[in-house]
Amino acid sequence: MKKHIDDSDMLACGELLIKHRLTIAFAESATAGRLAAEFALIPEAGKFLKGGVVCYDANLKCSLLGVPQGHLKAFTPESKIVTCLMTSGLQKLIPADIHIGCTGLTAPGGSETEDKPVGTMFLYAISANELLFSEQAVFRGSPEEIVLQTVEFLADRLLLQLKGLK
Repeated sequence: MKKHIDDSDMLACGELLIKHRLTIAFAESATAGRLAAEFALIPEAGKFLKGGVVCYDANLKCSLLGVPQGHLKAFTPESKIVTCLMTSGLQKLIPADIHIGCTGLTAPGGSETEDKPVGTMFLYAISANELLFSEQAVFRGSPEEIVLQTVEFLADRLLLQLKGLK
């Protein structure tokens, strides 16, 4: 059972964020702050990490990040559209160059379906109003393993974007 992160991509992200003088902020649900926490462990994180919002409870998605209540009912709190709206709401709360949102299902009892099983995670990243990536992935394992895989997946996707900068 995997209990730690392969941090090579994370370290590379930190180096490139610093090199390009970019800052980052997170809106997290299923990962419950783990994304921000892992990025905070990167050397010199204070140069790029602005902070994050944990909105594990669906009502916080509405009250803190401005996700319309009707969207939670229509699309479920763990969905691509809600992740997108959370990320947009984060832009209004925390000034940063890159905003990343994450929702998903790490354990039974949420909005899982045959098409959206436990382990389904949604990531959405924007810079200004430009989409960097929108990903849906399915991971397997315990809730902790799903979260760790999500952190690594995010670092990989972000690193691809950062390597493309000049």
